[in-house]
Amino acid sequence: MAKLISSPTVIPAAGQPPKIIEEFVGRVNSNTSALSIAKMTSPAGWREAGQTPEFDEYTVVLQGELQVETRGAVHKVAAGQAIVVSAGEWVRYSTPTPQGAQYIAVCLPAFTPATVHRDAE
Repeated sequence: MAKLISSPTVIPAAGQPPKIIEEFVGRVNSNTSALSIAKMTSPAGWREAGQTPEFDEYTVVLQGELQVETRGAVHKVAAGQAIVVSAGEWVRYSTPTPQGAQYIAVCLPAFTPATVHRDAE
């Protein structure tokens, strides 16, 4: 049966300066554990701690540029591009450019604070 998601739930975000996470589908907004879909709005200069999540993360940049750092490379993901980070891979996300970024993140299975495994900073 179809289920309309009439609005997202704003979820507290890690990193500084604060970014906005609007979860449309996931453990909080729709009680979905299979995957999560969220719209992220990250200001210029936002950066979070590195992490080694237990989920795959698929990210599509809508506006601006997202920086995705892994152990092997630093990727600049521009509007209209996407990146896939596999479960178990260390990654750090940031928006160092003046325009920040707006992007959609899909986590499979759904994001949880217990499975993200953030580095201590």
